[in-house]
Amino acid sequence: MSIWKKNLSLEALNRTSKNTLIEHLQIEYTAFTDDSLSATMPVTHITHQPLGMLHGGASVVLAETLGSLAANYCVDDAHYCVGLDINANHVRAMRSGHVIGTAKPLHLGVSTQVWQIDITDEKQRLVCTSRLTIAVKKHKKVNR
Repeated sequence: MSIWKKNLSLEALNRTSKNTLIEHLQIEYTAFTDDSLSATMPVTHITHQPLGMLHGGASVVLAETLGSLAANYCVDDAHYCVGLDINANHVRAMRSGHVIGTAKPLHLGVSTQVWQIDITDEKQRLVCTSRLTIAVKKHKKVNR
């Protein structure tokens, strides 16, 4: 059974990145299943730290991007989701290529969600694992 409460399309998801940090880091949504969302990010000078390796902060951006967007597709139009806490363990250095992030929910509650985001290299070796806690908020009604 699908967790999504809104229609997903890779084209629409990638349009949300226009003029954002996501576009600058060249993150591209590539796949979704009934309970996951995936994206790729290049490992180049754009995402390197000064020693020429993938910057841990870039991995965290990929993780929060995936988890936050996925969370917002798991709530109805009366609600929205924002990141509350994120942690990341960087377990493998990368100097080139692409990383692939995949977000899956651990908990989809009324007021919070928890997402696990694993980032792997092109050989499916773990590069970073992250856990994102999301606050689920209700849109405020505006009197007109």
